[in-house]
Amino acid sequence: MTAVVAVPVARRLGLSPIVGYLLAGVAIGPSGIGVFHDPERIITVAEIGVVLLLFIIGLELQLSRLLALKRAIFGMGLAQLVFTGTAIAALTRFAGQDFDWRAALVAGLALSLSATSIALQLLEEKGGLSQPYGQRAFAVLLFQDMAVVPLIALMPLLTPGTHEAQTFEQGLGHVSIIVGALAIVILTGRYLLTPMFQVLARSGAREVMTAAALLVVLGAGALMASVGMSMAMGAFLAGVMLSESSFRHELEANVEAFRGLLVALFFMGVGMSMNLAVVLANAWLLIVGTLLVTLVKAVSVWTVFRLSEGTRADAVRSASVLTPAGEFSFVLFPLALGLGLITSRQSDMLAACAGMTMLLGPPIALFGERLARRLERSAVTQEPDEDFSDAHGSVLVVGFGRFGQIVSQCLLARGLDVTIIDNDVEMIQNAGRFGFRIYYGDGTRLEVLRAAGAERARVIAVCVDRRETSDRIIDILRSNIPAPQLFVRAYDRTHTLALRARGVDFEIRETFESALTFGEATLRASGLDAAAARATVNDVRERDLARLALQEAGGVDPGLTGVVEPEPLIPPEREAHPLNPEAEDVLKRETEFSG
Repeated sequence: MTAVVAVPVARRLGLSPIVGYLLAGVAIGPSGIGVFHDPERIITVAEIGVVLLLFIIGLELQLSRLLALKRAIFGMGLAQLVFTGTAIAALTRFAGQDFDWRAALVAGLALSLSATSIALQLLEEKGGLSQPYGQRAFAVLLFQDMAVVPLIALMPLLTPGTHEAQTFEQGLGHVSIIVGALAIVILTGRYLLTPMFQVLARSGAREVMTAAALLVVLGAGALMASVGMSMAMGAFLAGVMLSESSFRHELEANVEAFRGLLVALFFMGVGMSMNLAVVLANAWLLIVGTLLVTLVKAVSVWTVFRLSEGTRADAVRSASVLTPAGEFSFVLFPLALGLGLITSRQSDMLAACAGMTMLLGPPIALFGERLARRLERSAVTQEPDEDFSDAHGSVLVVGFGRFGQIVSQCLLARGLDVTIIDNDVEMIQNAGRFGFRIYYGDGTRLEVLRAAGAERARVIAVCVDRRETSDRIIDILRSNIPAPQLFVRAYDRTHTLALRARGVDFEIRETFESALTFGEATLRASGLDAAAARATVNDVRERDLARLALQEAGGVDPGLTGVVEPEPLIPPEREAHPLNPEAEDVLKRETEFSG
């Protein structure tokens, strides 16, 4: 009942549901109205939700996805974790709260993690996942999710006296048992689970698939727990092994309902276990500590993103999104408390600090977005100088969008001297990271074209995407610089005829050749051999060029009419009939009217 009220209220305030669960747990726990006096019982059951969560994370870590983002995941992700963890650990160690190096390391590693649910929600709301900064932020979150299992496995190794109690032979035997258990989980997931699910799927009983999914998760977790590792690690490995399976989405759907309920109970249990008296007694210390942790995380993430050649605005956006502490910090703190790495008071303080960073998450993300937009406006205002002192290319390319980039690649691949100009500041910055030298300049200005070497160039390639801009550049060049050859990107058939009327040396419709290539591939996929498909496409190309020549010779002036009526290049062999017979009368009336 408390969660039913708390979560919608948290959503209404722009906060994560996790914050709602934590506050609900505090309200009904021993520090609140005291409905529950033993939160450990709830946490014990709800920890299965964390196990299921790690299984789902494993399902999402497909090898193909990891390889596509490997540099961002293992480069930026590792750098962020190490940089942020070290900074927070150092801050905690010298905060005067009796944190030894083990406790400070636990605090640093746990608080360096970011809240995946909050970050993804913020990125989706702003459309950031389709942007370069959003993809890099997602890669960092992915690495953090992967790092949870090693961090859980690290905790027992930090426990004082762990190593002295074992002989070398005992330690080697324990490691062998762990390796054997890992091999069983990996081999079972790789070779046995998919055939098993195929058999179960044929039965048509959906509840059997659900039971089998839970059996896989809990079985792998129980096996790893029996050899001294965590259940979460076993579930994670099982998920990774099934990530490429055709049953991945079915398994995720079956487990998701249980996972959501149990994870909610887990966070409510964490809230119940918080000592509100300790939190209130150290309120000012917690506020200062939360602000410092948030600042350290923001600076660390900003630095990592700037070093990875991100723009200042994108680095600010990423830093503001990744500042809230992660969900798994509430897993690591109780584990560290149980192992004696931190005290009960330290656990309460750290958990409260993590929760407060979550509260600050949405406001900081909003502030970061505003700051990023201001930086972008400043970058546009402070346009780079139009410096063409070292521009001496034999080919001048105007426009470095999608079309111009491919054209430039062809020219540069043969070692030609190419001068490229564009007036998009962000495009120039991005191209600089790939080794291109692009000059800032507006191609519709005669003095810019002359400074870029238009009078010395053998060919000028106009690759801009707007027809009006292209026509203006051509008019300027034809009136003032008649010598170079003009190669122009055409928008459509009408634009092609207009360009021919202006006397350009070469033009091509931006989608013409790609559509012919697409058509040839479709013909081959339909059963036609390669030679016949190529001959058909060549015939269509020749018919189209002949039609263009006839339209040009026939005095079609697209500059006056503004449109060229489309006509079939090859007469159809059969008469067209409407798919809806009732529309035939309407079609006849429209034909009579147009005639």
